[in-house]
Amino acid sequence: MDRWKKWKSHLALFALVVGPGIITANVDNDAGGIATYSVAGAKYGYSLLWVLAPTCFLLVLVQEMCSRMGVVTGKGLSALIRERFGLGISFYLMIALFFTNLGNVIADFAGLAASAEIFGLHRWWAVPVGAFLLWHMVIKGSYRTIERVFFVACVFYVSYLISGFLAKPDWRQAVHGSIIPNTKWDSATLYMIVGIVGTTIAPWMQFYQQASVVEKGIPLKHYRYSQWDTIAGAIVVTIVCYFIMLACAATLYSNGISITDAGDAAMALKPVAGRYCAGLFAFGLMSASLFGAAILPISTATSICEAMGWERGVNRKFTEAPHYYSLYTIVLFTGAAVALASSKAMLIPIMIFSQVVNGILLPVIIFFMLRITSDKSIMGAHTNSRWFNIIAWAGAIITAFISILMVVMTLIQ
Repeated sequence: MDRWKKWKSHLALFALVVGPGIITANVDNDAGGIATYSVAGAKYGYSLLWVLAPTCFLLVLVQEMCSRMGVVTGKGLSALIRERFGLGISFYLMIALFFTNLGNVIADFAGLAASAEIFGLHRWWAVPVGAFLLWHMVIKGSYRTIERVFFVACVFYVSYLISGFLAKPDWRQAVHGSIIPNTKWDSATLYMIVGIVGTTIAPWMQFYQQASVVEKGIPLKHYRYSQWDTIAGAIVVTIVCYFIMLACAATLYSNGISITDAGDAAMALKPVAGRYCAGLFAFGLMSASLFGAAILPISTATSICEAMGWERGVNRKFTEAPHYYSLYTIVLFTGAAVALASSKAMLIPIMIFSQVVNGILLPVIIFFMLRITSDKSIMGAHTNSRWFNIIAWAGAIITAFISILMVVMTLIQ
């Protein structure tokens, strides 16, 4: 009986803390991410599934540092970078983050347009309405209300798990591809690997999760529940990524069908895997696009306002945080407008390239985080352990090396 009471207490505390880790990780599977995983599965079959396990491990390490910094300092990542490294570095970092995130928002609205047209809705109707509804939700809502909406949106990702099973993959090949790298190391493959890592551990995630932990007000004594939240989010997002690649590998790759984005994948699945599989894939794309288009502008506005020392947060009114809501509005509607005005031929490179830029920028963000979380004057007794630092630095160096190698091989070809 005492054990049951103890478990109930743990579950109750976890329910109070849960949110930042799971929501941040799931938003990572936005339209740009789904496009990247879909193209990877369709072009390389099961051979790149092995990338997901080490990426998941690095994701846990990186996001855990974010949560720990937020709980210990009560400050967002942008604010800590400004205080530790100065306003100049923060300013240029925010410029890079702004344009990278804008590319991701454009990709999300492109995904919304593609999925809407699959269901018979015209893009010129779906995108503006979607953008306005998201804008209204954030302008008028509170953090608690928005968090609940995002939790519901996380459930829709189960559609990709069902799609993966409906595709009837070759599980023996899938297991082999998940464990043993069997990859041709050319510039195109490295480009795809960097894109997979970049879309799974996107730089905006670190800023958003830490800001969410701070805004939620998680106390240090409950930090272990925040760790569970982070680990659960990383595992869930990796499973969803795995099944997206699995579905496309089992159907499109096996039948030699070439695609360029997630909308193509949903359409191409219909003749080879059935309309239910295709419909679920398209539904997941629509949900993910709206989910990503809602959170990425919030993350961008929060990061920049923290770096500049401006008021921010969805719990504040427009008059209390004008810079925050202005930035949110600019990023949201610029992303929607560019997605509407651009042709598909223009959008596809933007979608994939934005994920590759994520992968290139990631080691830089990890560098700042490792310096901060190893600083006792900031973290006190909650600095990284020696083994944590060794593993995290190794992950950052390997990610940076792959990115540099990809750039060099692309230039010399």
